[in-house]
Amino acid sequence: MAKTITMGIQKGGCGKSTTTGILAHLMKENDYRVLVIDMDSQGNLTELLSGMSSNEFIGKSVLEAMQQNNVHDYLYKVEENLDLLPANNFLATFARWMYTSKTYSGDTISFSGSPTLILDNLLDQVRDEYDFILIDTPPSLSEQTTNALCASEFVVVMYECSNWCYSAIPNFMDSIESAFEIGKRKTEAIGILRTMNDVRRSDSKAFNEIIAEDFPNLVFETVITRKAPVGRLSLYGFKENKELKKALEQYLHFYEELMERVKD
Repeated sequence: MAKTITMGIQKGGCGKSTTTGILAHLMKENDYRVLVIDMDSQGNLTELLSGMSSNEFIGKSVLEAMQQNNVHDYLYKVEENLDLLPANNFLATFARWMYTSKTYSGDTISFSGSPTLILDNLLDQVRDEYDFILIDTPPSLSEQTTNALCASEFVVVMYECSNWCYSAIPNFMDSIESAFEIGKRKTEAIGILRTMNDVRRSDSKAFNEIIAEDFPNLVFETVITRKAPVGRLSLYGFKENKELKKALEQYLHFYEELMERVKD
C-alpha cells in the first residue's frame, strides 16, 4: 500500500514543484514505484518530469481523471517505476466543477460523496500499485490543496526562509489539522523543510532559527540553499543534465531524513 506525501504551503516560490520532482527521482533511483500527482494548474511539475508543455496534456490530466473517476487512462509514464498524473491550466476549473458539475468543456459530470475526498477516493484505484504517491500543490489554500491533504498520510511543509512564509505557517497547519478531522488518512505534518535559503542574508538566518524554535520536533535538519544547478532543473530536467549531481546533492540528506520519518 502506497504511502502518500503532499508538499505544500499557501505561498509561491517555496520549492514545492522542484522538491516533489527531486524526491520522485531519488525514490525511483532507489527502485521504489512512484506516482507523482500535479495538483497545481501551473503545471510546472508536469513540465519538469515530462519535458513537454503542460498544454500537451489537455484532456489527458488529473482533472479528467477525477471527473471520469478513472486513474489508469490518464497516467503518463515518465520512465520505469515513475508515473505522472499531469496538470494544465484547466485544473483551475476544478472548484467550479465541484460546485456546479460543469466541466470546462461544458459537459455535466456529477460525483457522489464528499468534495474534499474526490482525489482520495480516486487514488484507492492504484494505492496497491505504488510504494509512494507524491502530490504537488498550488500556492493557495484551494480545493486542490484540500483534496491533496485529505488524500495524504504525510505532509511536508515547505518553508521559504522569509517573513511572509513564516506568517503562512499557522493557517497551513490548521489546514492539515482539518484534513486529519475530515479525511480518512490521519493526515499529519511529517516535517518542515527550510528552502530557498540565502546564506548572504541575515533575515533568512533569523527566520531559519525562528521556525526551529517554534517547531523543534518538526523541522528537518537539512536546509536547502539557493543554488544555480537547482534553479536550472526546470531548464535541463533529469535526463542528460550535466549539473544533475550538483542539483541533487543537498537534497540527499533531506531524502534520507524523510524516509526515516515515514518508516516510523
